[in-house]
Amino acid sequence: MSSLQGRITGIIAALAIVAGSVALALLLISLAPEPESRELPPQIPFVQTETATAATGPVPVFGAGTVRPAREVEIAAQVGGRISQVAPTFQSGGQVSAGQELFRIDDEDYRLRVESALADVAARQVALLEAEQQAGIAAQEYQRFRSRQDGAPDPSPLTLREPQLQAARAALDRDEARLAEARLALSRTVVTAPFAGFIRRESIDAGQIIAAGMPVGTLIAADAAEIAVSLPDSDAALIPGLWELRPGDDSRQVPARVSASRGDREYAWSAYVDRAEVAVDPQTRTVGVVIRVPAAFAAPGNPPLLVGEFVDVEIEGVALPDVWRIPRAALQADNEVWAVAGGNVRIVPVRVLQRADGAAWVSGPLRGGEPLITGGLQFAVEGMAVLTGSDSPP
Repeated sequence: MSSLQGRITGIIAALAIVAGSVALALLLISLAPEPESRELPPQIPFVQTETATAATGPVPVFGAGTVRPAREVEIAAQVGGRISQVAPTFQSGGQVSAGQELFRIDDEDYRLRVESALADVAARQVALLEAEQQAGIAAQEYQRFRSRQDGAPDPSPLTLREPQLQAARAALDRDEARLAEARLALSRTVVTAPFAGFIRRESIDAGQIIAAGMPVGTLIAADAAEIAVSLPDSDAALIPGLWELRPGDDSRQVPARVSASRGDREYAWSAYVDRAEVAVDPQTRTVGVVIRVPAAFAAPGNPPLLVGEFVDVEIEGVALPDVWRIPRAALQADNEVWAVAGGNVRIVPVRVLQRADGAAWVSGPLRGGEPLITGGLQFAVEGMAVLTGSDSPP
């Protein structure tokens, strides 16, 4: 009995302590001062901006392409035989001038053919002299016969030995042609460069026997290089007079600039638009524009352009009114620009003329000096309030 009474007493004491704690907490809460209520400031986004500038002069057209030779030919001998001599410059990377000897073919057989043809011509000349003399004698004899006999018939060609004379002349012409052919073949045993350039490939050596027409090397012209740039038709339309350009017409050149990086340096070469290709690429649906680089291999202060090298090209396009150069980051989706006027967003639709790495050329109702949003905002509506670098946050 006494243990039960002790347990009941403990429970009552614990409940009393809990009730007292709760009452004390409620008293403290009721006596605490109420927190000061503050109205939250408006959430106006802070944006980064840059200013648009009016673009003066031509709109640039950017592209890229692979360097190729302006002219490239296969080197081959027109006669066959054993190679007797090869020029030291006739090797890959060698530079040659126009008319410079590249290699020789053993000409002994060809010299013998010339001597044989000379002998045949000499014999035919003697035969022609005999035929002319005999024809002259025949004509004199007929005149004496006709003077002694009235009413003599006209002589036949055979009587005057005209067919024999014509045959002797034809035989001489034939042997003279064979002599010219032998001399021509002899001259072709020396193979020369058709124009100044660089040897791109060669595959012969002294002692090798080659056949007529067998390619033994490749020569590329040193006077110029070309770059075929694929452009969409919208970019091609910015090149002035593109479809009127004719290869080699220096009076209608459209300036261009070719650049390439070598290590930590960038080099540039002056160029111009030479022509446009007449077919559209069936896969990319682009127009091929051919850029010509006159001093590709000998530009002062520059290394030579390398055939097969990938380079960047900038073409001087047409000059248009009301064109703006803006940061590339300011160009939004759907060809829009978000301008800031009086702290509010002004959505400006634009026509994109050209894009570069960090800039874009557009036409539209922009204003000079007006800030353009380049960052800090994912979406915008007309009239939306924003803060820029010139504003102080509240």
